[in-house]
Amino acid sequence: MHESLRQRIIGKLDTLPEERVYQILDYIDFLESKYAARARQASPLQKLAEGVEDTLRAGRVSASAIAGTMGVVNKAVGVLNDVAAAGKAVASDVVNAVTRPGSTPENGTGAAGQSGTTA
Repeated sequence: MHESLRQRIIGKLDTLPEERVYQILDYIDFLESKYAARARQASPLQKLAEGVEDTLRAGRVSASAIAGTMGVVNKAVGVLNDVAAAGKAVASDVVNAVTRPGSTPENGTGAAGQSGTTA
């Protein structure tokens, strides 16, 4: 989808009350299930957030309460994504430090137990 169409749709959605936006979301889900050439790949955390939202909607919770809840859930998902990215970066740094040939523990790199001195 090109950017001007995306902005046009967002502009129209911004003028509607939350209840109508959820009706549009339902219609988009229907169209996606019927006509999408490929399924959208959501992360496990995004699937969890969507499941919470769908459960709240099925329970007839007000749109404003859902919006507030989803704001908190989306912030939590963002934090968890940041933590996962930091963990991956640390793991990558450790693997690179351990597998670098000729490195020694004295200079902060290399596998434990290797020595850079000879006897």
